[in-house]
Amino acid sequence: MKILQTPVRFYPFIGGVENYVYHLSEELVKMGHQVKVICANEPHSQTEEVINNIEVERLPYIAKIANTNLTPTLPFKIQGEDFDILHTHLPTPWTADWSAFYAKLKGKPLVLNYYNDIVASGAASNIASLYNKTFLKFLLKQADRIIIIQEDYIKTSPYLSKYADKVRVVPVGVDVDRFKPLNVETEKNSIFFLSLLDDYHLYKGLDYLLKSIKIVKEEINDIKLIVGGKGSLLEHYKSMAVSLGIQDNVQFHGFIPEDEIVTYYNRCQIFALPSISSAQEGFGIVALEALACEKPVITTEIVGVSDEIGKEGLGAIVPPKDADALAEGIIKLLSSPNLQEMGEKGRAVVEDKFTWKRVAMLTDEIYQELL
Repeated sequence: MKILQTPVRFYPFIGGVENYVYHLSEELVKMGHQVKVICANEPHSQTEEVINNIEVERLPYIAKIANTNLTPTLPFKIQGEDFDILHTHLPTPWTADWSAFYAKLKGKPLVLNYYNDIVASGAASNIASLYNKTFLKFLLKQADRIIIIQEDYIKTSPYLSKYADKVRVVPVGVDVDRFKPLNVETEKNSIFFLSLLDDYHLYKGLDYLLKSIKIVKEEINDIKLIVGGKGSLLEHYKSMAVSLGIQDNVQFHGFIPEDEIVTYYNRCQIFALPSISSAQEGFGIVALEALACEKPVITTEIVGVSDEIGKEGLGAIVPPKDADALAEGIIKLLSSPNLQEMGEKGRAVVEDKFTWKRVAMLTDEIYQELL
């Protein structure tokens, strides 16, 4: 089967969607499919290459609006491609919209991965609102199947309910051979948080996590929060830590290279993902990565993997935007004698339900259904 993937960007760009497309494509190739990816050339790389048997073509872009690269040659590239299935991805429009247009024109099935709603703040909110009222309706109507990564999303999204008959649930996956427990020393009373630190990722809830550390410090004086990631709000968060009087308890490590992330997961006692927006947060792949490294996770009830964490006892679930509840959950977890048991159970759950091989098998079933 010839599968054309059209994410806005691709490896070596680091991001949730890019990670998803890379690993899904890798597993689909192993299953015998032919996969080509067309995307924007960010970061600047070879325009045409083959990565792990995935054919990749990168296009120049003239601007970037709301995290979406505008690639003028994309329509002509899709028009000239021979494919059996066109698989595109949202919440970055443009690529998804042109994919829908040419899939219809060529009479080919369109599969849409719908990770979350398109939302924005400031002037960009007007663009997002206009898109949701126009092009999004066309895209959802044209998609033959809509993949969501958490079951509850069809209930929380104001746009998906009309298309329930086309919606299928396929979770995200984790590379369990890479994300695994290591023989490294764990730092006592340490929490790890990982995200880009910019306006777009405010929904990750770092400000609430910092406020909770001030509360936790009253009971656990040597509490330590390791913040991984860089971005335009880095200095803001550093200043916030100082104003809260927790600058000695928070370490900002900036950008963490890919070959060091697994070690960071392993050194912490617990991982935190206190996301605050169900419209923006998808499944929470960093939480899955932490679980694969046998680390308990504290997160909010809006994160997709929170159902498994709560049901299986793999950490703690708290309401979003509640620093007091977050602090209480952190204290309870760090005081638990069962942290190691939670971690081991988390690893087992990931191996059973959240491997990329399983994701690819579920996706292939959707492809076969359409063909």
